[in-house]
Amino acid sequence: MQTKIRGTDSAGTERDAKVTEYGLTITLGAQQHWTARGYGKQAMATVAVAALVVRPTTTAMATLFNQSGSGKVLVVERAFAHNLVSTAAQAFYSIWVCVHPVGMAAPSNDITVRNGTSGKAAGGSNTIFDNGATVVDDGWFPWGNWGQAESAGVLPNGHVEADIGGRIMLPPTAAISIHVVASLVGDTFTAGFHWFEVPESELAIA
Repeated sequence: MQTKIRGTDSAGTERDAKVTEYGLTITLGAQQHWTARGYGKQAMATVAVAALVVRPTTTAMATLFNQSGSGKVLVVERAFAHNLVSTAAQAFYSIWVCVHPVGMAAPSNDITVRNGTSGKAAGGSNTIFDNGATVVDDGWFPWGNWGQAESAGVLPNGHVEADIGGRIMLPPTAAISIHVVASLVGDTFTAGFHWFEVPESELAIA
């Protein structure tokens, strides 16, 4: 019998850990293999969107869509947002995530640049990135840590991150949206995603 968990090595790198009757071993995780193969991509909005002070519904801060016919599954590694403008008051904020199931209509592609994570040229991508899309409310949930804006005035500030770590996978025509919920009106954010475009043959997902 063996159980898989995730652990961190002495260098601070997160890896897969395997527990057997012989003890604990650390193995090279799928993320490192996918990065080496050039599957890793990331993109970030260039236009800031205001955070909400209520639960998100049918408007997203950022949406990542897997195009029809891509033959790839998007394995989402993380979602993030940078507080581009703060107000002259202290505020708290966090990321909310919504997963849109297979069959979603393709949104507009507002961000064309995809950066690779392997040190190689990013190449083509099978995704659409929409900034401020109108979406179906398929269920929003808070994910990850929270951030804090100091009362320093109208300035850029910290960022907040949802460490998804492959726990969300998107077959073709599925998507993920994020929004930021804050304690004050007026804070704006630029949002983005880090994901892997993995051939469907390498993953057991219907």
